[in-house]
Amino acid sequence: MMKKIHYLILPVFMLAFTGLHAQKTTRVNAIKANDYGVIYALPKTSFEITLLVKKSTYQRGDFYSYAQRYLGLENPVATNSVSFSLEDIAVVNKGIADNNHSYMVEFTAKTFEPFVTLREDGVIAAVNAEPVPETPASMVIPEGVSSRVNPRLYLSQETLMAGSTAKQAELVARQIFDLRRSRTDILTGEAENMPPDGNAYKVVMDEINTQEKALTELFAGSVQTEYFVSRYTIIPDEKEIDRRVIARFSEKLGPVDADNLAGEPVYLSLRDKTPVVEQLLSERDLKKLEEKFSEGLVYNIPGKGALTIEFRNRTIINREVDVVQYGSKDVLTRKMFDNMKQPVRVLFYPDLGAVRQIIQ
Repeated sequence: MMKKIHYLILPVFMLAFTGLHAQKTTRVNAIKANDYGVIYALPKTSFEITLLVKKSTYQRGDFYSYAQRYLGLENPVATNSVSFSLEDIAVVNKGIADNNHSYMVEFTAKTFEPFVTLREDGVIAAVNAEPVPETPASMVIPEGVSSRVNPRLYLSQETLMAGSTAKQAELVARQIFDLRRSRTDILTGEAENMPPDGNAYKVVMDEINTQEKALTELFAGSVQTEYFVSRYTIIPDEKEIDRRVIARFSEKLGPVDADNLAGEPVYLSLRDKTPVVEQLLSERDLKKLEEKFSEGLVYNIPGKGALTIEFRNRTIINREVDVVQYGSKDVLTRKMFDNMKQPVRVLFYPDLGAVRQIIQ
């Protein structure tokens, strides 16, 4: 009797870049007390999607209604408000322990000091070797801009005692023009008291610029910006994903949940691109295959997927990725490790569960 099974073929050397998340590792020795066996897990693929968000806080100045009259500013901030913008989207391929795929690698008593290196979550990282150091992938978050100076610290006594807002605005505008004139005089060397050296020059110019900016914000208003990230995790199964809403984004609220219709959707699609090869195996071959996987070291051969992220009818990310769930598994035979003098060493891609290198 013949049975049909499907093999997903993928050479290990074709593995694409995988985002790495550093985890501590533990060495587990295979000794008589544990019957020379070590239990380990293989990972499955998850995608961590990171949204980089810019928050802008607009603050109206006290003299905004006089901005055009005294300083010629056409569009001052007229209303206090907060807005959000989506600056960037990043995707990291992160392998997480698959509880449905835990195995035991067994060694013979004559194997020379065998051990397995596991991540904190039990995922295999190496056999008879220290794993390759992982470098965490991270998104660079820009520094925001804020107005840290209180402009009222620079108001003259005459301005503070003025009887109306209009008069105060007029006096502050004069003060701004005086600052600009002083700066010009220093730049042209016409100031009565020039800074004596380069350091003094920088101190004076920085103070003039600080005062001018702070006082001008009383007319133009101010904008404070800050950046933050919002993360979402998608764990695919064996099926393809067609434009799943992973999050929503609102200019007024920022990132919101996928079911919050106040925001516009961020879509993720994942298409299986792994070639499928069909083979017919007899009952005898199937039994041999089962025996093969019952011993030795089982590892992943990830499949390939095409990942796309869209927002506002625009493709933000379109790349090929490794997907364990679209792949298959194979096994390293137990005999490979039966060496008294020089044990075989195996290094893995921990986020994929695929063999990185075999050293004999």
